[in-house]
Amino acid sequence: MALPYRWQYRVDRWKQFFGGMFGGGEKRPQLCPACGALVGITATRCHECGANLRFGLAAWSKGLAEFFGGHAPVTVAILIVNIVMFAAELMGTIQSGQFGGLSILWGMNWETLYRLGASDPYAIRILYEWQRLVTAMFLHIGLIHIGFNMMVLLDIGPIVEELYGSARYLFVYIFTGMVGFALSMFFHPAAGASGALMGLIGVMIAVTTKRSGAAMQAMRSRLISWVVSIFVIGYFMHADNYGHFGGLATGFLLGKLMADRAPLNASERNKAYVLGWLAGIVTLAGFVLMFLHYSDKLPGTD
Repeated sequence: MALPYRWQYRVDRWKQFFGGMFGGGEKRPQLCPACGALVGITATRCHECGANLRFGLAAWSKGLAEFFGGHAPVTVAILIVNIVMFAAELMGTIQSGQFGGLSILWGMNWETLYRLGASDPYAIRILYEWQRLVTAMFLHIGLIHIGFNMMVLLDIGPIVEELYGSARYLFVYIFTGMVGFALSMFFHPAAGASGALMGLIGVMIAVTTKRSGAAMQAMRSRLISWVVSIFVIGYFMHADNYGHFGGLATGFLLGKLMADRAPLNASERNKAYVLGWLAGIVTLAGFVLMFLHYSDKLPGTD
């Protein structure tokens, strides 16, 4: 019995994804994922740059990008993880008996957030659960919180990803988010993607300072107005403005240091892949540690 069209399409994409990462799949001329050179059907290494076409950072990165599709695969992946984690928060809140009425808008159970890896000063500084600097950026305290942040992600994320390339974009997102929580952990518990999103805004502000023209000036003015509004709203709503500042400042610094374009050659691509995979491995390790500590006793309980 033949599979439905949609399922056949998914199976074909999975075959291409896993086959492409190890050099399998359909045999046809291909482009080297490291330098872009055209290589033969049976080639295992690129004749131009020597990159391994069967296994390596470049091959895996290309496979992941094809799997998520579109021109902004990392943005899509981040969106999916945020939605999955919010579903986990919702189930935990329902199980705790604190779900009801309009609480979904701004009232997730804090014990659930803590167990899923929210930033907490005691857990990070005393218990050394540093993975919370990563996992906290994928958690939100309500539907309004995640809704606003994901709208910002979908608005600015694809722009930054196209500008820097997916690998460096992932590094910028994770690193600025971690720095934001590293600053706020000295003051209060926190959760949310806003530190990382402010990092993306900081990067874009830095880019506009390196380019001239009326369009860049107008964009810089809009971004700065956006930043001021976020800090004002954050002040009145007791949001994590320390994390906002940490992400924004780190993003601005990275934007000043990095070339505001995608990698041009094999050397630049390989360096970008190292940064991207480093961020990916740190993120994965953070979630693994979160699951390992999920059932730990809460601080202050016997």
